[in-house]
Amino acid sequence: MGTHRDPRVWLVPGVLLALAIALPFVAPTYYVQFVSKALIMGILAMSLNLVVGYGGLVSLCHAAFFGIAGYVLALASPKYDPASLWWTLPLAVAASAAAAAVIGSLALRTRGIYFIMVTLAFGEMLFFLFHDSKFAGGSDGAFIYNKPSIMLGNLTLLDLEKPLTYYFVVLAVLVAVIALLTMIVRSPFGHALAAARDNERRARALGFPVFRVRLTAFVISGAIAGIAGYFAAAQFGFVAPQMLGWHLSATVLVMVLIGGQRSVAGPLAGALVLIGLEEVLKATTEHWKLAEGLIVILIVLMLPNGVRDLLKMILPASDAQSGVESSTVIARSIATKQSSSLPDASGLLRSARNDDVVGGRHG
Repeated sequence: MGTHRDPRVWLVPGVLLALAIALPFVAPTYYVQFVSKALIMGILAMSLNLVVGYGGLVSLCHAAFFGIAGYVLALASPKYDPASLWWTLPLAVAASAAAAAVIGSLALRTRGIYFIMVTLAFGEMLFFLFHDSKFAGGSDGAFIYNKPSIMLGNLTLLDLEKPLTYYFVVLAVLVAVIALLTMIVRSPFGHALAAARDNERRARALGFPVFRVRLTAFVISGAIAGIAGYFAAAQFGFVAPQMLGWHLSATVLVMVLIGGQRSVAGPLAGALVLIGLEEVLKATTEHWKLAEGLIVILIVLMLPNGVRDLLKMILPASDAQSGVESSTVIARSIATKQSSSLPDASGLLRSARNDDVVGGRHG
């Protein structure tokens, strides 16, 4: 299936990346730290989008994976010396992935509203676990006195204590996450995940292990959320139970909705919009939460597909949706690969062309 890419597809990302690279050289430190925070939240939103946008599963426990990684860094950090990024980052990501594997293996046995409630319950359980546990600082949280670094003997190769270094490390991680998620959603695995989202019964009939595919996506999503949590804890120098709370999970879900559910980088735009909006409103009105809610409602009503609707105004229709396959195209691709072992796949495919999208309906 060949596709022609208009050069303009790369124009917007290229310009944005160039601006991001130039930012710390022209902006005050405060704005650099503000954008660093927004990029971290963008990584968290993109991780959730793998489950919500491409998997069709609304999770309300992703803040838990975010917070777990932050607590791992806090607990693993010496009081007077910086922790080694070499081993604390993999440890934090592994802890978040393990939590996602346990929660996902149970939650994914439910559907619809039940899945949402189960993930919410697990998230709240973890919140109160850290809130009531003395080893993690209880409700007061825990401090990280020194940001992680990479040492070679007595030589410091990378020190996150420096705002400029921290910013470029986060930017590099962001680019790597976008590349990874793009490869995932365009791979056969990503097509299988989307097929299960659009019609679970048909995906099972075509021979795909829907549970295993969804669990794998959930674990990958949790691991990426852990990356975001690690760097958030490093930036703030502090972790608290609120990092695991459902309020943060819901906020990140709003970022996904604003940015666009079926766009890899859309949630990043949603994070930038929401965090930027909060910053502006806090400085202009006492009732900024009310104003923020009204503006978010207007954005969702005017741009039901998020910022992807704006991209369609700039780019050709076929290019604005690059990386986003329709359910019919995905089903055709899967059916072609499976037709030798499943002779009735063509009949299922023909019926798919006449079906409405049934992402919320499960067998």
